[in-house]
Amino acid sequence: MHHSITGQYLARYQRTADGADTPRGLLPLTGAQRRFLLVRSLDPQGRPDVVPLFFAFPRGTVDLARLRAAATYLAALHPALRARPEVVRGTPVQRLAAADVPAVRVETAPGQSATDALRQALGGWRAEGSPLRLFLAADDDSATSASTGPSTSATNGTSTGTGTSTGTGTGTEILAIALDHTACDGQSLSRVIEELTSAYAAALGPGDVPPAAADDETDAYREAVLLQLEAESRAGGPAALDYWGERLRNVRDAAPAPRALPRPADGLPSGAAGLRLPAGDAPLPFPDLLGACAAAARALYGEGTHPLGYPWGGRPAAARPVLGCFLNTVVFPATAAATGPDAHAATATAWWDDLDRADTPFDEVVRAARTAGAPWSGRLAGLLTVEDARHAPGLRLGGVTGREVYVDGRPVRAPFAVSVSQGADLLVRMAWDRSALDDNVAEDAFGELTAALRAALAGPVALA
Repeated sequence: MHHSITGQYLARYQRTADGADTPRGLLPLTGAQRRFLLVRSLDPQGRPDVVPLFFAFPRGTVDLARLRAAATYLAALHPALRARPEVVRGTPVQRLAAADVPAVRVETAPGQSATDALRQALGGWRAEGSPLRLFLAADDDSATSASTGPSTSATNGTSTGTGTSTGTGTGTEILAIALDHTACDGQSLSRVIEELTSAYAAALGPGDVPPAAADDETDAYREAVLLQLEAESRAGGPAALDYWGERLRNVRDAAPAPRALPRPADGLPSGAAGLRLPAGDAPLPFPDLLGACAAAARALYGEGTHPLGYPWGGRPAAARPVLGCFLNTVVFPATAAATGPDAHAATATAWWDDLDRADTPFDEVVRAARTAGAPWSGRLAGLLTVEDARHAPGLRLGGVTGREVYVDGRPVRAPFAVSVSQGADLLVRMAWDRSALDDNVAEDAFGELTAALRAALAGPVALA
């Protein structure tokens, strides 16, 4: 008889909650959240995945005390923003805590840019404490222009950098809004920005949240997570596991060719490259993005089947629209394939088939692959995230809309990670782990990725 990992977790959670002194304060974790905790446990320093957004404002725009009050208002209302993950009698859970969002004014050293100071502050993030945190840094007027923007190629728009942002300049302050990934998916992050704007404008604080509203939101959150877990348990049945076992039978841990990696002069853990391309009226189909990432993986690892991960999913239909993390990480086996329309059609067809089983939790998928004989630990060769910038809310504080900027040079949870923002143009960014990949090799792989995207933009193939 098959016993799903999710079903076993549900039973353990229920026993743990029933035996707790304050069962209302113990919340379950979705499969995606359990994956983030597993990744944290495997990190030598126990660091969580942190998802930051950075916004540049004219210096003096942000009232940090008012912003902290607004953020703490959100945390008092939404349980995902005040819950702390922990393990109770061997069962991972979330325990509700008091809403307390730190807002730190980060001082810059002489000659140091705001982006450098924020990168350093985020590098000191500890797992204990609020899943939502704010950091504000002003550029030192003596900071050099080299520290505020990456070098840019005039021939193709490509930027390559080692820890810089896309240009801020002096007279600027940069706000980092950072969340632990266990509390945040892309949809939730957009909602945090939207609600933070409203709460700041209305000068709201945690005392403005009625206790009944906070209790109702907690009940809705628990119900939504339980509905998600039930959906994941159903999606971990024998038929789905057979599918994923066959689909990932040849996947293996990605290992770049052995080489002596030079020590980066700047000492940063990751490198980065970016490219802005003109886009059409419609977003580039997701299979084209997957195909481009597969081209980068082949350039890095050679032939074979390499596991790429991307977030996909949503809330169960019966769940209320709570803020929290419900995305699953879906695995795409990138293989050597022919180029042209045939390759596109094959990728699209396989992707549509994968989406029929996209609710199967990541830990179940890894178990299915290993049962089928794949020599795979569950480590991903690369990550892909996609944002529709046309519907992304802006952060407006004090009558000023912040300009989103990028701070590279932060740790990467895979050998490489690609982020794509689709709007009036296509912004493609790739970061790589310098302990695994040489900068020159990674930049060559980025060239393969962008070449594939250029080809897709030049001749899109309509999906049925």
